[in-house]
Amino acid sequence: MQKFISREKFEKLVEKLQFLKNIKRPQVAEKIASAKDLGDLSENAEYSEAKDDQVLLEREIAELEHMIQIVVIVEKSKNQNNISFGSIVEIKYNGQYKKYSIVGSAEADPSQNKISNESPLGSALMGHAVGDSIEVKTPKGLVEYTVLKIS
Repeated sequence: MQKFISREKFEKLVEKLQFLKNIKRPQVAEKIASAKDLGDLSENAEYSEAKDDQVLLEREIAELEHMIQIVVIVEKSKNQNNISFGSIVEIKYNGQYKKYSIVGSAEADPSQNKISNESPLGSALMGHAVGDSIEVKTPKGLVEYTVLKIS
């Protein structure tokens, strides 16, 4: 399944992968070598811990490599008339005002007001313009949102 991400997020993934491969991997290898020098591997806690670290590191590297292969980089739209991937949207609902960035699911972080284009609210907002009102089904029932600004 393809994941949509911004160029900025893609570059961060590549940077992290390079760090893990070029910095962390040699550190873990050195930790394993040092633990081997301590002698008997059957009762060597340092060696067991280092091997566990290696397994976790290699899993993280494999996951990042896979993610980098399947992502689709989406450039921010220059069209500010309609909500699209990368838009920053100001909306009003229940008398409250909120500002959200529309991002891919790999970047979504509601605590930073970044919502996925695949989330119920994100997908409902896509394509709408300033002044549009939309209804979104939430666990608390239907909520009406009004688009105030797109940037």
